[in-house]
Amino acid sequence: MFGFSIAKLLFTIAAVIVAWNGFKWYTRMQKNRAVGKSGRGERKATAQGPANSGGVVDAEEMVKCSVCETYVSSTSAVSCGKNGCPYPG
Repeated sequence: MFGFSIAKLLFTIAAVIVAWNGFKWYTRMQKNRAVGKSGRGERKATAQGPANSGGVVDAEEMVKCSVCETYVSSTSAVSCGKNGCPYPG
């Protein structure tokens, strides 16, 4: 009654795969609804600007520190602690 067979094993594996993919699809749909994407007519990111129209910046401009030679944010750079660092903080 509770013995193992190839058919039961294959059915169990198939059921787990179907449930896993269904869960992934469901969470992806929830995420798309939260962002406001409908899946049709989405605007793609191009060289003219970002795909999001909310004004949120996905990337920041980085500049190289002349003292420690690491890259820091150009808008919110802070001092690296070394003498002669050009950034405040």
